[in-house]
Amino acid sequence: MNANFIRRGWPLIALLPLGSHASSSSAQEDTMVVTQSDRAAADTDSSYQPHKSVTGTRTEARLLDVPQAVNVVPPQVLRDQAARTLDDALYSISGITQANTLGGTKDAVIKRGFGDNRDGSLFRDGIRSIQARNFTPTSDRVEVLKGPASMLYGMGEPGGIINIISKKPELVQKTHIEGWQSSFNGGGGQVDVTGPLGDNGLAYRMLVDHGETDYWRNFGRKRQTTVAPSVMWYGDDTTVRLAYEHQEYLTPFDRGTIINPNTGKPVNTPRDRRFDEHYNATRGDQDTVTLQMERTLNDRWKSNLAYSYARNRYSDNQARATKFNAATGILTRQADATADARSQAQIVQLTLNGDVDWGRINHQLLFGVDYEADRTFRGDMIRGTATSGFNIYNPVYGTLPASTTVSAKDSDQRENIDSTGFFVQDTLRLNERWQLLGGLRYDSFDVMAGKGRPFVTNTDGSYHRLVPRTGVIYSLTPNSSLYASYSESFKPNSSIATQIGALPPELGRSYEVGTKIDLPDRITANLALFDIVKRNVMVDETIGTETVTRTSGKVHSQGIELDMAGKLTDSLSLIGSYAFTDARVVADPKNNGNEMTNAARHTAALFLTQDFGSLGWHAGDDLRAGAGARYVGRRAGDAANSFYLDDYTVADAFVAYTVPFNGYKVKWQMNVKNLFDKTYYPSSGNNLRVAVGEPRQVLLRASVDF
Repeated sequence: MNANFIRRGWPLIALLPLGSHASSSSAQEDTMVVTQSDRAAADTDSSYQPHKSVTGTRTEARLLDVPQAVNVVPPQVLRDQAARTLDDALYSISGITQANTLGGTKDAVIKRGFGDNRDGSLFRDGIRSIQARNFTPTSDRVEVLKGPASMLYGMGEPGGIINIISKKPELVQKTHIEGWQSSFNGGGGQVDVTGPLGDNGLAYRMLVDHGETDYWRNFGRKRQTTVAPSVMWYGDDTTVRLAYEHQEYLTPFDRGTIINPNTGKPVNTPRDRRFDEHYNATRGDQDTVTLQMERTLNDRWKSNLAYSYARNRYSDNQARATKFNAATGILTRQADATADARSQAQIVQLTLNGDVDWGRINHQLLFGVDYEADRTFRGDMIRGTATSGFNIYNPVYGTLPASTTVSAKDSDQRENIDSTGFFVQDTLRLNERWQLLGGLRYDSFDVMAGKGRPFVTNTDGSYHRLVPRTGVIYSLTPNSSLYASYSESFKPNSSIATQIGALPPELGRSYEVGTKIDLPDRITANLALFDIVKRNVMVDETIGTETVTRTSGKVHSQGIELDMAGKLTDSLSLIGSYAFTDARVVADPKNNGNEMTNAARHTAALFLTQDFGSLGWHAGDDLRAGAGARYVGRRAGDAANSFYLDDYTVADAFVAYTVPFNGYKVKWQMNVKNLFDKTYYPSSGNNLRVAVGEPRQVLLRASVDF
């Protein structure tokens, strides 16, 4: 596909006077063969209502039968809301806010008060991801397991994990072509083709996606290209999937705005004004290879084997703000850069699932072993000289050239983590009302971290943990249940800087109680109350003139969450949520009692979609429209709580018209994001790094499926 042709956007839309945004990725009403994970998708392609998940127990299970909160964002929600980022995909999930995204270059999600931009909580098809961008054009749906998940998935934060399920090859021939145009001056397109290879159960999929727009602030460009071929063999008792995804990206390295210390609010400048330079950008590419095999041994036992290799490579430049003089408006900046940075991970997973009756009790057994080797390296760390003279109220760009000075003491930053885990889980169905779940994991891991030329090792340790998970479920009716659970988490601590003694892993524990309903062809909902404590949190202290790291902190999060999705009537669908989260530091040398950074006490969302059916213009046509809003409450902007980010409400809307045309399914769709052009601040790194939310954006999309 010609890149210039796609980049212009409008000509491609002009070629598709009638189009469909409905991706060939998801389960259609046509009969097709699906994998275990695909069976957990919504019953119909257009449904907002989820019934099952593959994330909550690492096997396919009804949401009613998981003793923790599990949220699913179905494919239709993602299509209606035109989601292209992980933040977009998670807007409707309770207790989710944005963490520090490193200037918009990495996914960063807070769950129940916990999270960061590389916290091990992001998964692709049940496999931990180290990629900078995880919601890619290959994504089909998103599942969120709330609370600790270490018993099933190993190291991670106690707030939960996010599992992105990929589009799979299908045995039905389908082609999806779309083009889109953004009011941010740019657009893109996608070709997604799947179908059989011969008649022996082999299927293929090829997805190519390109998008490029101007950055919405006063300079910068965003570009992303994805190529993702995959093949899948559907045998009588064996399924094998081999997938490769390559993505190249260019994104502004934008630290956002700064806080005026006199007001505690962002400085009074136009929201599109940047305080850095034109060279502030991150360029990189990422590759993922995944091999998954499922083997049915008999009518009660099956095994799964998965292998994944992932690599992310990037370089960046930035004019970094280091100090602000509120009286003069002068910002001190420093030209920094990272060259030859890369992360890579190899992961192997093997599980055995069994369905066994012992006496009158049914056991759903899961045995597993997994191994992870995670490597992070940053080569040349370039550090310039702090330079003043940039006036944020009367900016003159081009006065601070990019630096080429390599800092030997900061370069060659390394962090290596190797982990091996063994786990067993048993779900006992005692009778038609009661279920018990119990699981135990043994995990051993080695951690090494350091930096410098010559290299200095500052973390070097080996640890092991036993991690339990227990739960009880009581079925009130076939469509409702009560549950209670206890679970734990762990995450290795490491520091490339000087530390005091050993850095034992972070340890979390969680209690959760709740109730769930799953009304057929109507609403699925979950109400949860939780209490989480995490200890051995790393803190920095200054001893003399040196900043050192040690583990002494403890944080506490408790709250209530409500999530629901489905439809109120045969034509009116909804997805919505509310969460109250009280997340605070309860042991720290400096910040005891403070609220946790970027964790909102209140979040809420509601999105409604009406299917109006045929307008009578053409046989089989359909009009859909929807609108909604999300609310994020006030959040602490830094660990010291020296300033807060204001609460905000952002509204979105869409309208879509679909019509069959000569055997083709064609569709037009218009999305308006930030409908009322609200100025808001989704997250903060510190007082000099406050992210600015995107203004109103109009997206026009046309596509065709055949």
